Amino acid sequence: MDGTTHRPAPVRDGLGVGLAVGLSGLAFGAAAVTAGLSVPQACVLSLLTFTGASQFALTGAVGAGGDPIAAVAGALLLGGRNTLYGLRLADLLQVRGPRRLLAAHGVIDETTAVALAQPDRESARTGFLVTFASLYIAWNLTTLAGAYGTAFLGDPGAFGLDVVGPAAFLAILWPRLSASRELRALAAGGAAMALCATPFLPPGVPVLLAAAAVLPVLLRR
Repeated sequence: MDGTTHRPAPVRDGLGVGLAVGLSGLAFGAAAVTAGLSVPQACVLSLLTFTGASQFALTGAVGAGGDPIAAVAGALLLGGRNTLYGLRLADLLQVRGPRRLLAAHGVIDETTAVALAQPDRESARTGFLVTFASLYIAWNLTTLAGAYGTAFLGDPGAFGLDVVGPAAFLAILWPRLSASRELRALAAGGAAMALCATPFLPPGVPVLLAAAAVLPVLLRR
């Protein structure tokens, strides 16, 4: 009775989140090409990385002329939170064997949120899988569409598309910032550090320094 009652909910939640968030791939595809990546490079990045904030951070740093190593390091710092999600989901999903590698690729903000919102393990697994599948397909298809469309525009900056990446990145982060005063304080501290370092350091490096703003909170906890 409970399984029948709850099963439609994770499917509905997963599809809703996956399709809605997946449309953001249009913005990433446009931002990637604007930053100087080719259409295949943008698509491969979505296929293999599949974590929106890290992808936007990487292309933003590359577009600003940053060192590739610093750009990758900044993206890895943002993606590090997925490791913590994985620790939480491991006991809940209990995926075994080679499937763990595929499941690990799908551990992101949205799949974790849908899975943890479910009332039981079976529903959590369903919510995770549906969110992962729908979001992965939608994100990669819209990345291709955004990148391919932008590549035909000639100079994307002439159309103002150079602001797509920063704007989409802010849109991803804004719900988290508005929900927590502590996160707003951390974001302000990180932004201040990055702004102070920008005139003196190569592009991409100030973003890495901004991550140091979280250290006092980690040490306190």
